[in-house]
Amino acid sequence: MQKYEITARPLRRYVTTTDSNHPLPIAPNRLEQQFTVEGPNTHWSADITYLWTGEGWLYLAVVLDLYSRRVVGWSLKDTLDRSLVLAALESALVQRNPEIGLICHSDRGSQYASGDYQTLLSEAGALCSMSRKGNCYDNAPVESFFASLKRELVHRCTFSTREEARGAVFEWIAVWYNRKRRHSTLGYLSPEQFEQQQQPLDAMRRAA
Repeated sequence: MQKYEITARPLRRYVTTTDSNHPLPIAPNRLEQQFTVEGPNTHWSADITYLWTGEGWLYLAVVLDLYSRRVVGWSLKDTLDRSLVLAALESALVQRNPEIGLICHSDRGSQYASGDYQTLLSEAGALCSMSRKGNCYDNAPVESFFASLKRELVHRCTFSTREEARGAVFEWIAVWYNRKRRHSTLGYLSPEQFEQQQQPLDAMRRAA
């Protein structure tokens, strides 16, 4: 192995990001796997994943607009508490300024069921939706996004520091995924290209 510079692939580390064993209220599943929607900022989907670095775990929370599959908000922290998902949601609300009635879907983890997160949704006029217990298919678009992130970036890199990982994730989401990465569900356009192409149609729908 030394002669041919071959190294063994290490086992991938794993961490549980969803703690659904809590007494907090659970929202109904308002999304019901209806992942194709007619307009932007009407249905969002949120979730958490993790990255290993030489300094320890780094957690990523994202908010995805199901209309264009665009990441409209995200947060990276070395903690898994509710501040992670609050920062991602606040980012999305500031960037997109959705109208009242937005459905924001997530799993039933304690971060998303927390009073602070639910208050932020309520103040924005948004309705909370939660997956059924243990059913990853209820949040399939975000699961697919995380799979692409891991396959195209995380599993190809070794991050020495959390700051290095932050920079790489920012580059992948903001520069590559949102602007350039093509999606078969969007007619092989990127999320940004799809939104730009659909803007005249969206304006006509609102006027009607």
